[in-house]
Amino acid sequence: MPSPSHAAPSPGRRSALTPVLLSLAMLVAVISSLGAPLIPTIAEVDGVSVADAQWSLTVTMLVGAVATPAMGRLGDGPHRRRVILVGLAVVLVGSVLAALPLSFAWLIAGRALQGAGIGLTPLAMATVRDALPAEKARPAIATLSLTSAVGVGLGYPVTGLFATYLGLHSGFWFAAVAAAAVLVACALVLPPSPARPSHRLDTPGALLLGLGLGGLLFALSQAERWGWTSPRLLIVGLVAVLLLVWWVLHELRTAHPLVDVRLVKERTVLATDLTAVLSGVGLYVMMSVVTRYVQTPPSAGYGFGATVVVTGLTLVPFSLASLVSGRVVRVLVRRVPLASLLPLGCVVSLVGTIVFVFARNSLWEMFVLMGVIGLGVGFTVSVMPALIVSAVPAHETGSATSFNQVVKYIGYSTGSALSAVVVTSAAGSSTVPPDRDYGTAGVLDCAVWILTALVAWLLVRSHRTAGRTVPAARGGQAREAAVVAAEPVQAAETDTAEPATPADQLLPGAARRTARQDVSGRPGAGR
Repeated sequence: MPSPSHAAPSPGRRSALTPVLLSLAMLVAVISSLGAPLIPTIAEVDGVSVADAQWSLTVTMLVGAVATPAMGRLGDGPHRRRVILVGLAVVLVGSVLAALPLSFAWLIAGRALQGAGIGLTPLAMATVRDALPAEKARPAIATLSLTSAVGVGLGYPVTGLFATYLGLHSGFWFAAVAAAAVLVACALVLPPSPARPSHRLDTPGALLLGLGLGGLLFALSQAERWGWTSPRLLIVGLVAVLLLVWWVLHELRTAHPLVDVRLVKERTVLATDLTAVLSGVGLYVMMSVVTRYVQTPPSAGYGFGATVVVTGLTLVPFSLASLVSGRVVRVLVRRVPLASLLPLGCVVSLVGTIVFVFARNSLWEMFVLMGVIGLGVGFTVSVMPALIVSAVPAHETGSATSFNQVVKYIGYSTGSALSAVVVTSAAGSSTVPPDRDYGTAGVLDCAVWILTALVAWLLVRSHRTAGRTVPAARGGQAREAAVVAAEPVQAAETDTAEPATPADQLLPGAARRTARQDVSGRPGAGR
């Protein structure tokens, strides 16, 4: 762990630092929970189609995909404190914009600004790591990860209560008040930033990534309206693809890129990133579909007419199961090769999706299937960081995991946009879709999970073929890659509750010790 000498707070601030940063992580979780359950309500209040209302979730994930690596780069130097405070101020402004009874366009703008908050929790973890002694930093970082998950589980029903009894915009006012309180607290207790070299932000890379992803998602959302073969759709899609290709070429030529895409050439990293983006699509398709399905009035021939509060409660099992899965993984990894847990998680999520396809006639079935999906997603998210850090040199761990975060958010935003396209394909976006559209969405989501499981299984095979499988407790070799002690790799702090399991805790004891020795003995390794 880096020495905290440059960023050590006073004793009073040090005692308050962890609670304040926990509040920050909770804020991020609650703000992200303003997404999926409110989509039908936003469509009704603002007089827009459900497909358009879906952008209130998609845009937050899109901004998060760009903001997370950008804020990570800015906050890794001597400006971390400033980046956190400015990020909170942006979240505050976005919350106020979303709360004001303005047009739908202002709501989308506010939700986009709120997406900047997704990049704050990794900076909070880095602050704890630098400012506190190792024996206090480890439990604090673990608690930060858990708080994000618990915050989402609580945030869904809490914001639902606000929306149900005080109106749609009250939930955003609640977020604005919370953001203001956390901003003041952070301004009072955050320590000075560590004295590290500062690198110029790759602004062109951030713009190219944002424009490319935004163009693709916009084209996807307009596909039914314009027609899948319309010239407009093809032109927008082609331009977006060219922008993303330009972004990759730019990142390869830049001395300090936003994301180091060179690391993807390693087979394990490539397969893990593919699994991340595909599982992100599968997760957000089902999450968006379930929240819309349960709120559909029974007069449509299906649905339960659930309130926003009840809709939020259907997602709580997902959060709880994700938390449990993180603990289960730590037990299983002592007996099962780590890489084998990745396809296992995809299969478990597939089972939950199959339940939706064939058994969605009762509300309790929604609770069950979301719990099963949460268990599977927890498996995959828990093992991804450990697989990545075991496949790359220690000094490249941050870049590799950062890229994994980016592709994960790409999957989330794509799944969010895709769900709106699939569900409105037959009926048109301004009417209640037929039940068969939900069945079609479930079948397509099953196909996504099957593909994801196959990619993950190929990862297991390549791991074993290369003789690199991270061993279970019964023996094996430590990877050449290093795992920095007490530095967990954060799972996405998004509209879901994904467990952020410290990567070194997933490695067996001998591998963990060897990896840490590799860090201490390798010049320039680690952070």
